[in-house]
Amino acid sequence: MKRFHNLIYAVLGLCGLLVTASSARAQQTAADSSVLDRLTTLEQQVADQKPGESHFMVAGLTTFGFVSNKTTFTAPGAAGQIMRTNSFGDADHYELSPMLLWRHSNNLLVEFEPSFDGSSLGVNWANVTYFAAPGLQIRGGYFVVPFGIYNKRLAAGWIDKLAGDPNGFDLPGTDFGIGLSGGLPLGDMKWSYDVSLTNGLQLLPDGELQNAGIVDNNKGKMISGRFSLLPFSNSCLEIGVSALHSNAGDAGSSFTTANVNMYGADINFVKSLDPILVNIKGQYNRIEVSRQTYPGQNDAPDYSFSNVSSAAFAQISLRPTGADDKFLKNIEVAYRYSSYNTPANSTWGANSHQNDFGVDYWLNWRTVLKCTYSLSHAVSTANADQGGTLGITNVNALYLQFSVEF
Repeated sequence: MKRFHNLIYAVLGLCGLLVTASSARAQQTAADSSVLDRLTTLEQQVADQKPGESHFMVAGLTTFGFVSNKTTFTAPGAAGQIMRTNSFGDADHYELSPMLLWRHSNNLLVEFEPSFDGSSLGVNWANVTYFAAPGLQIRGGYFVVPFGIYNKRLAAGWIDKLAGDPNGFDLPGTDFGIGLSGGLPLGDMKWSYDVSLTNGLQLLPDGELQNAGIVDNNKGKMISGRFSLLPFSNSCLEIGVSALHSNAGDAGSSFTTANVNMYGADINFVKSLDPILVNIKGQYNRIEVSRQTYPGQNDAPDYSFSNVSSAAFAQISLRPTGADDKFLKNIEVAYRYSSYNTPANSTWGANSHQNDFGVDYWLNWRTVLKCTYSLSHAVSTANADQGGTLGITNVNALYLQFSVEF
């Protein structure tokens, strides 16, 4: 009988062992299946990220150098006052701007460019662009307003042939909104367009203008655009026209009805006349603000003036790219004349012009050493009764500048 019991115990133990083994095998199979599923999912994700569809890149620019200024101010009936300064860079001629680019797919591009000017950290632009179709790009965010060619295409230190910007070309600047741009063939010619709807400009109590910012100051918006024609098949010449309209007065203020109209024309000519590469650029802007009454300054009565400004520049540069001498072919000489006239009888009215002379040496196609000498002359047309300063200001400036795109 004892032997029979032992046999039963042995059979039961064997059955338990078989059940345990079967359960372990089932658990292992489930675990293997789970791992396989995860691997399959990962493989699918990798397969979806095809080369060229998602890409991150850091580009940008930096500009720095030495600036020396001599400013002479002569008030009516007084002797001239002279002030001299020199420094390694200033807020207008020093910049470090890394640009972050993320191509989410073949049709989607995200751009973000912070900028440090030596005293503050800002953002040049931050936007997303959708390439909807050939000749059609849709963008939204914070971007350079399409008006003229200088702000959007020429202002970067490694592109500009001369250190510093021509006066009067800071508006319309950068704004928040949406835009459309593109270009298409027109027979042997080409044409392009760039339009936007953004928050707009804000009229200040002294009649000057600035961008409204991310929160609009009224219910109106600014519509702006530039259209250009490239009449030759080699695209050596581009002629552009620009226009802008914006509500500028703060809601509920005395400037509620204030509107701004801005007009512009530009030209861009680049052609090699062997052995010289000729580069000619120019732009004209006109800003008109509807008639307003401005609060008096220094206990003076309220006043009004024709708030019309104009700015223009013409620039030429020559580079002997066809020369045999390696050093000579990398030298470029440049000259720019610019003028800026602000409203007479305002507190900031003046008529000014500037001559810039430059010699550049190109280390490579995106790295340049620049030496620029600038002469500017400004005659005040301000309203002295409202606190404006009358006089003549002359500025002589020397710039030694290094610029690189990375």
